[in-house]
Formats: sequence, structure tokens, C-alpha cells
Amino acid sequence: MADDDNPKDETPSEEDKAADTDTESEDAGSQDEDQTDDDRNDQDLKVHVTAEAGAGRPVVLIHGWPLSGESWSAQVKPLKDAGYKVVTYDRRGFGKSDPGDSYDYDALADDLDNVLTDLDLTEVTLVGFSMGGGEVARYISRHGEDRLHSVVFAAAVPPALLQSDDNPDGPLTEDAAGEMRSGLEKDRDAFFEDFTTQFFSAGDDLKVSEDQRKEAVKLCQQSNQEAALGCLDAFATTDFREDLKKVDVPVLVIHGDSDGIVPFEGSGKRTHESIQGSELVLVEGAPHGLNLSHAEEFNSALLEFLED
Repeated sequence: MADDDNPKDETPSEEDKAADTDTESEDAGSQDEDQTDDDRNDQDLKVHVTAEAGAGRPVVLIHGWPLSGESWSAQVKPLKDAGYKVVTYDRRGFGKSDPGDSYDYDALADDLDNVLTDLDLTEVTLVGFSMGGGEVARYISRHGEDRLHSVVFAAAVPPALLQSDDNPDGPLTEDAAGEMRSGLEKDRDAFFEDFTTQFFSAGDDLKVSEDQRKEAVKLCQQSNQEAALGCLDAFATTDFREDLKKVDVPVLVIHGDSDGIVPFEGSGKRTHESIQGSELVLVEGAPHGLNLSHAEEFNSALLEFLED
């Protein structure tokens, strides 16, 4: 259920107010064979949702790791000004959302389904950034496309990051994944400083201001440590190749050609090639965090796609 934080005796302007809600979610994590959905843990888990009023179709923005819904600040106003209903939410264990018992993609996709269901959203465009692209793919695999109009994979982790014999083109080696995890376990603050620098850099060139990078660090620091580690494991190891086969709505793949976190050749390029008819926008000189560093190009491509 969604609980509106606005006082009941005050009705905010449809044009000017955003509604902050908390959506209750059932945990969709690993279950014993004899468990049913009704027996899952985390039935009172609250996912923080912000919905910007708009008369147009809903656009749901799914943030990357280890940030929060606030990382979409450069997109919310342009989308709202264009007339769309803009919804952001904090993944479980990040931002203002409760931590959960599981952080696998089944649980995360079910949280997304709860957001769409509780807000009764239809004709939705899902925009999944980085880790959020995995939620888009797994949502479609688990819940279908009845509520969807289209989807966007933005600097997204599908089809499969971890390099293996079965996935030789995966851009993330087991050693690199292990180093990320140990770095986060050893010193969160130092890890986030280094990670956000790489996140917004093309080569050695930081593509955002230092103040913008520090704001991203603050969002990272809001994360629950167990959630941060659990989600790291999830996006690093989950294979979405079978999920992508079920995508049948219009698709935009947008990626930076200088992404050092989720390199285009091993992710966005492969996703584009695996989904027939998908559109591709490759942003020159853009790092992983291109929705901020190259916000004008990102927003232009997104708005053009949404017009269809």
C-alpha cells in the first residue's frame, strides 16, 4: 500500500507538488520449497516513492548502485515540463527505503511491481540506469508487459556482467568483482570516493563538477551496508540473457562510449544487438554517469524516444 505523506486536509496543486509515498513490499528473495508468496519475509518493508504530478504517460526512473532516486534530479524537471508523470523510488536499503532480507533481482523486480501496482500505473516507460536496467529486464520476465509502453536501458548492466566460460564477453572479471566487494567491506568512505570519481570520469577526465561528485558521495553514504553488498553481488553475477528474450515493447539503449564502470561493448552494445528493433544512442565522450555529466544529450534522447 502507498501512504501519502501530505496532510489529508491539504490538497497540493497537481502541477506543482510531488507526492512522497512509502510502498509496502513483500520480499521476493530465496524461498524454501514449501513457501508461498504469502509466507515471504519483509511484508512490511517500505520503499520510498516520489511521484511528480503530470497529465501524460508515467515514466518510472530506476536508479543505479549505490545511489538513490535523488540521482535523477537532472531528468525530473525536463520530464515533468514535457507533461509526463515522473516517478522515482529508492531501492530497498538505499536512500529512504527500508533494508530487506534479500537483494536478488527477483526481490527487486517485485518491489518495482509493487510500485506500479500501488500507484495503478499503466502505459509506463521504465528507465533503468546501470543496476536498474536489471530490474527492467527481470520485471518483464516475472511480471510481463501489460502495464508497459516502452523501456530504456541506460548505461545498464544487462545482458550479463560477469565474465565466464559461458559469457566470455562479460566485462567484469571475478577478480575485479572481488576487489570491489573487499574495498567496500574494508573502507566504505574511501570506496565511495574512488567509485564516484570513476563513475563520472571518461579516462582521467572528471566530467562533472567536484560539488556534483560530492553530492553523489552523500547519496552513496545513505546506503545500508548489507544492501550495498547484496546488490553488488546481484548486479555483478546475474545473467539477464533469458530475461531480454521476453522484451517485446519498444526499447531505447543509451550509453556513454567512455563508460569505465559498465563498458558499452560488453553491455549496451550486446543488449541492443539482442533486442530486435531496439534503438541505440551512443553518447560521445560520456562516462557511466551520463545522465548527469551529459544531461542535455541524455534528456534529448529520452524525450525523443518518449514521443513515439
